[in-house]
Amino acid sequence: MPFLSLVSTAGDANQALAELRAQARGGWNGAVDVALVFFTPQHLGAVENIAKAISEFKPRALLGCPGETIIGNDREFEGGPALCLWLGRWAQPINVTPFHLAIEQTSEGCSLLGWPDELVDAPPTESLLLTVADPFTFPTDDFLGQINYAKPGLRVVGAMASGTRETGQHRLILGERVLLEGAAGVLLQGPIACRSVVSQGCRPIGKPLVITKARDNIIHELGGKPALAQLQQLWQELPPRDQQLVQQGLHVGRVINEYQAAFQRGDFLVRNVIGIERGTGAVAITDRVRVGQTIQFHVRDAASADDDLRMLLQQDARVNAAKPQGALIFSCNGRGTRLFQQPHHDAAAIQKEMGPLPLAGFFAQGELGPIGGQNFIHGFTASVALFEG
Repeated sequence: MPFLSLVSTAGDANQALAELRAQARGGWNGAVDVALVFFTPQHLGAVENIAKAISEFKPRALLGCPGETIIGNDREFEGGPALCLWLGRWAQPINVTPFHLAIEQTSEGCSLLGWPDELVDAPPTESLLLTVADPFTFPTDDFLGQINYAKPGLRVVGAMASGTRETGQHRLILGERVLLEGAAGVLLQGPIACRSVVSQGCRPIGKPLVITKARDNIIHELGGKPALAQLQQLWQELPPRDQQLVQQGLHVGRVINEYQAAFQRGDFLVRNVIGIERGTGAVAITDRVRVGQTIQFHVRDAASADDDLRMLLQQDARVNAAKPQGALIFSCNGRGTRLFQQPHHDAAAIQKEMGPLPLAGFFAQGELGPIGGQNFIHGFTASVALFEG
């Protein structure tokens, strides 16, 4: 197998590492192109030992970070210690470039430094940036904006570390180094045969509407009418269950590619509605908007999130003949049993639709993944990378 995912739930890090080594001896031989290691906060005190132990596999690149909940194969280990190691290698030679990005003060102000030189000539359609970052010290929007501008079509998949609530407590692993800030990443180039699925867990309601008046993150008019008036009209047409979901939390999906004839799930970047001004009829969302963009209101619940993930996985399987042989998943820490009645939801869905396959990941404080050819940071999302090998 070109990929392998190993998990230990031992509370002691040294015991967990010993268990991973024993599992690897029975399931892995040869070189390692990329190793990823994810661990719960119970193992934060042993990060240096973890980095050193995984480096014994001699991976060309090693990334790691903590996660509130660790995902391994078909399970999501909520509420207890877990350490997961994912190993990958490709049949054809690929270029592997690890890097560390961090904000530094320069003569021209603050800049994001540490970009790999290899990124300049990286072909977007044959490259992938795997990235894990500290949510307190890394300017994710700036990072993704620079990638989208300089290398359109280059995919970024990854997440923000989770599990602690204080600055300086997260630990990122890059090779044998332990980083306290910024982002750790690896640039993969060549025949990596990677597909991505980004499930935002929402479903659209009503119909697409064009923004006709807006400023910053405020939508004043939709289709020539106050945004609130359009929402009130939609409300009257909704069934009682959807009216209840609107009251629990309303979202807006912004179309990424305006040139499509029709829009469906996967075509929208979903953002939260954070306020309504009844006097003016304006709606505020967690994103900047402009006149001419198309939006559609969305709702989210467990059934919608389940349906969205499975539908996108099935859609990927229909359009790709090759079955994936390994996968990474970065799910929001608002998913799991906080959203679904049954545990292991996202891991089980991937295994059912795509598996069995070696899967690894964690619950994050923000998920990175492409929508409509552009990279964004998401919430309540499952961002999945599928590797054919």
